[in-house]
Amino acid sequence: MDINKVLRLLPHRYPFLLIDRVLEYEKDIRLLALKNVTYNEPFFNGHFPVQPVMPGVLMIEALAQAGGVLAYKSSNTTPADGILYYLAGVNKARFKRIVTPGDQLRLSVEMSKSKGNLWKILGEASVDGEMACSAE
Repeated sequence: MDINKVLRLLPHRYPFLLIDRVLEYEKDIRLLALKNVTYNEPFFNGHFPVQPVMPGVLMIEALAQAGGVLAYKSSNTTPADGILYYLAGVNKARFKRIVTPGDQLRLSVEMSKSKGNLWKILGEASVDGEMACSAE
């Protein structure tokens, strides 16, 4: 799924859209997406100018957006239908590796359980096969 399809499934826009492409998708099960981290990201101006590091909260947000794409695709809805998914909580967040310009963040999300419009998603962000962060 290219960026144009991602834009139809997420309400986020620059500078807060954190998914560039979806590589794999299984309805109601899992999704794998990419975020190409570039030096031009606006957050690198202040985090940190001498040694740019992607903020951990933005890695969590990228995972949440991947979970949003999974939810929209699985429910066959879009933000244009008036439906918005919100991040309701984060549990068990762990950060294992810094992410810097030039990295390609692989965002793997898996549906753990759902009840009505609430989804519990397990997510892991990795670079070159090395986990950068994980969360529920």
